[in-house]
Amino acid sequence: MANLRLGPLLRYVGGTSATIWVETSRPCTVEVRCAGDARGGAATFQVAGHHYALVPVTGLTPGTPTAYEVLLDGAPVWPLPDSPFPPSVITVPEESAEVVRVAFGSCRWAAPPADEKDPVGPDTLDTLAARIAGRAEGERADVRPDVLLLLGDQVYADEVSDATREWLGARRDLSQPPGAQVTDYEEYTHLYYESWLDPEVRWLLSTVPSCMIFDDHDVTDDWNTSASWVADMRAKPWWSERIVSGLMSYWVHQHLGNLPPEQLDADPLYAAVRAAPDGTDALRAYAARADEDGSARWSYRRDFGRVRLVMVDSRAARVLDEQNRAMLNPGEATWVREQMLEEPGSYDHLLIGTSLPWLLPHLVHGTEAWDAALCRGVRGPRWARFGEWLRRAADLEHWAAFPASFDDLAALIAEAGSGERAPATVCVLSGDVHHAYIAEPSWPGTRKPASRVLQLTCSPVHNSIPLSMRLSFRLGWSGLGRLVEQGLRRHGRERRPAVRWRKKGGPWFGNQLMTLTVRGRSASLRLEQARPGGKGGTRLTTEHESVLTP
Repeated sequence: MANLRLGPLLRYVGGTSATIWVETSRPCTVEVRCAGDARGGAATFQVAGHHYALVPVTGLTPGTPTAYEVLLDGAPVWPLPDSPFPPSVITVPEESAEVVRVAFGSCRWAAPPADEKDPVGPDTLDTLAARIAGRAEGERADVRPDVLLLLGDQVYADEVSDATREWLGARRDLSQPPGAQVTDYEEYTHLYYESWLDPEVRWLLSTVPSCMIFDDHDVTDDWNTSASWVADMRAKPWWSERIVSGLMSYWVHQHLGNLPPEQLDADPLYAAVRAAPDGTDALRAYAARADEDGSARWSYRRDFGRVRLVMVDSRAARVLDEQNRAMLNPGEATWVREQMLEEPGSYDHLLIGTSLPWLLPHLVHGTEAWDAALCRGVRGPRWARFGEWLRRAADLEHWAAFPASFDDLAALIAEAGSGERAPATVCVLSGDVHHAYIAEPSWPGTRKPASRVLQLTCSPVHNSIPLSMRLSFRLGWSGLGRLVEQGLRRHGRERRPAVRWRKKGGPWFGNQLMTLTVRGRSASLRLEQARPGGKGGTRLTTEHESVLTP
């Protein structure tokens, strides 16, 4: 008899359809049955000895929450027996929905078991799940997000928990490189079990649609930071298996669910994996090729009523030649441009998802741009070697470290936000930097777009925020930080960036989540942090609320 090993995850929702992702213990037929006539089914496919299905569910009624159950070969496996949570539901938004709520954040270490102390404080996703579950019968209208964006570091391949370290040690000798880090597909699956079998998170992901994108720790710290970094990593005997397994597991666990059913139907890799008795070889070849030439498209677009999300891969599509560095290769840049500019006037809010912030604290931005100039050789080979060392030591790899791409994105945002049919807002949604803030750019002269443009950064969902990081980011936003940034720019012989920007809120430190709520052309923002609550529980407290557009 087949058992449910992981999931269900509610992923795509749109029109009258949705997709549900599961992992099972053996090959089987997965069926999703909803209240009413909506349902769907799919046979599992196999990768590296594991069995998965992404089930398309059709016949849903927009705007109506619909409870569902999951069956394997006809036997019900979800909801779990004696579950303390309400039934999982699918809610497909109405095409003309006036209100859309988008929650987002990044960087989540798996929470420890409930009977262990959490060294980094309450988990925001656990706390959100508990709040939604507690109000499922009569919850406030603004509690349940319409979609949850997870903006990178969903798992940490290079920073594992004590429990995972012990599990790895039972498999192999941790005194051999890479030590207590994951090395292959099987070890990646353990990370997903540890993270997504958390009872609260499991239920949350079963009932709130999610969109995901990777960041470096999904593979390793500083992933693709420079050409010399890539060369050094490829010289390590364990790296090839690590990167291929990381991309394979990302494709299975995260990427597939990002795509709408019509794209899945046209995807040749998905067809090949499903058609084969074992799809491992096809997926492995694809992942190896993606790492070698950056040809895979991990970026995607989703529309939620009149809200457009363009999720940008800011890790695997880079050009790393020091004289021509770019965050996005030409093909990827063209695709992003097309998605942002297509059908102007058809959306009221444009969301650009990128794991790495576009606008940073001024001193951090200046340091990254200066370092990029040093690595290009503007101050000679000794400074270039120092620049590469500093780049890796201080994680200098955001949009600011790709100055031409930073300016290109500024120009594209201005173009998308200009004209009579411009959206009310263009918001860049990011994580990574273990604090939250709001920044607003300004363009010189008459190039100011009609849309309100904001950088909205929220991180972490559940991770540590050391004192040194708090102090450095506060300094980065300060007047002194701006003065130092100007000196670095002169030393690096760098021109001013295409835009200037000011901090409009923050910095905030803690385990946190932002929610952007749009009503027609108006938009508001809420930042909430997870705090200890009464009787050993946790609660979400509002740290900031603001109206972005009236």
